[in-house]
Amino acid sequence: MRAELASLEARIGYRFSDPELLRRALTHSSLANETRAGPGSPSDDNEQLEFLGDAVLGFLVSEALVLRHPDFREGELSRLKAHLVSAAHLHGVARRLDLGAYLELGRSEEMSGGRAKKTLLVDGLEAVIAALYLDAGPEPVRCFVAAHVMDAPVSAGAEVPPAIADFKSALQELAQSRKLPQPRYTIVKERGPEHSKTFTVEVRAGKEWTGQAEGRTKKIAAQRAAREVYDRLLREAAEPPGNPELAG
Repeated sequence: MRAELASLEARIGYRFSDPELLRRALTHSSLANETRAGPGSPSDDNEQLEFLGDAVLGFLVSEALVLRHPDFREGELSRLKAHLVSAAHLHGVARRLDLGAYLELGRSEEMSGGRAKKTLLVDGLEAVIAALYLDAGPEPVRCFVAAHVMDAPVSAGAEVPPAIADFKSALQELAQSRKLPQPRYTIVKERGPEHSKTFTVEVRAGKEWTGQAEGRTKKIAAQRAAREVYDRLLREAAEPPGNPELAG
């Protein structure tokens, strides 16, 4: 038995003007197929909403990333977006909302554990996003994406966690977990005219873990330097923690 939709509305922080949209977003084709007397309409299940929700989510995540990180290059933005719209990340979002408890499933899916299936949860989440969009336009979806997708906790096994947008914080946490000294940042070079300087920042976490990067601001350069060391530390995941003398 699925949970009451009012409790899901409370979880996502929005009350639908048209509750039927939310019900449809949570209706899997397995149930729609079981209840159809003959050839059914696509509006009987959430497949069309899933299609729309995927597009709306991609746009709003791209928008949020550009607004949050105006100095990031396209490659950096693409990497973050790829994670945020990935099935692995969205699965974590759906689980935190307990979305499986609200799905309307056919008997076959119910019996085979459909409420816990990654594909069904991700599809349902994208359909809910579309339902939000159709019910009230982009603004509530923006709020939902910001709260539940952009700022979601790190999912186990994720390649690029949301917090990776702040590489200085990510590096500090990783260094601490590896029992390395706290990263220290130094401006090693400034070049260019006063109104258009380029900064080179070095970060050092212990004797061996160092990185340098340039940026139009000190903050950008520091973030890029932190990313370099962060990525190297991850690649050296097999290195025994607590022994920085062997790192590198």
